[in-house]
Amino acid sequence: MILINLLPEHYRQKKRAPFKFLAATAGVVTVNGLLVAWWAWTAFGVAAEVRSEVVILEDTQAGLEPQVAFHKELEKESKLFETREEALKKVTDARMSWTQQVDELVDLVNTGGDDEKYLIWLDDLSAETKENQRAGTFGKVKASAHSGSPNFANVANFLEDVERSPLAAFFFKPYPPSGTVQAKDEELMPAEITNFPLEMDIKAPKDRKRQ
Repeated sequence: MILINLLPEHYRQKKRAPFKFLAATAGVVTVNGLLVAWWAWTAFGVAAEVRSEVVILEDTQAGLEPQVAFHKELEKESKLFETREEALKKVTDARMSWTQQVDELVDLVNTGGDDEKYLIWLDDLSAETKENQRAGTFGKVKASAHSGSPNFANVANFLEDVERSPLAAFFFKPYPPSGTVQAKDEELMPAEITNFPLEMDIKAPKDRKRQ
């Protein structure tokens, strides 16, 4: 049924919004306000804090860059010194006192072994140093050797003494004995001699250390 209010306007009862509607509206406004406040804090507060931290980190990085550059230079120098040290060590390990080795050989030749069991002299003693990694050698020593006897056992005795001498610390054992007996000449002393080659391979530095 339709109701018509014929009272003048100032006598009519004013209409009010329902309480639930007002509460819901207030809630929406509150939520929106909180969202706006959170967004503003995120957009301005956090951003400002992040920018501040970035500035601090950039300043820290700028302060550390000279130290980092200095550290890198030290690393380069350290690697350079290590390379030089390795090269020097390699050279030092490869070195051997040739004077000492020749003296050892001369002493062995002069003594003639135990009880002077042979008479030996050498010609054209030479040494060649060249690394052969496959063979494990570091060169070779060669000489034209002579024994003052036609008895080939003297040559074998001499080579055995060489193998047992201090020379073994730097050289592999001599090559197997071989040689030829020279024709007898009564005008010479000794009248009969045996010519033979003396050859020894030089040990690589790593093998010398095991002595």
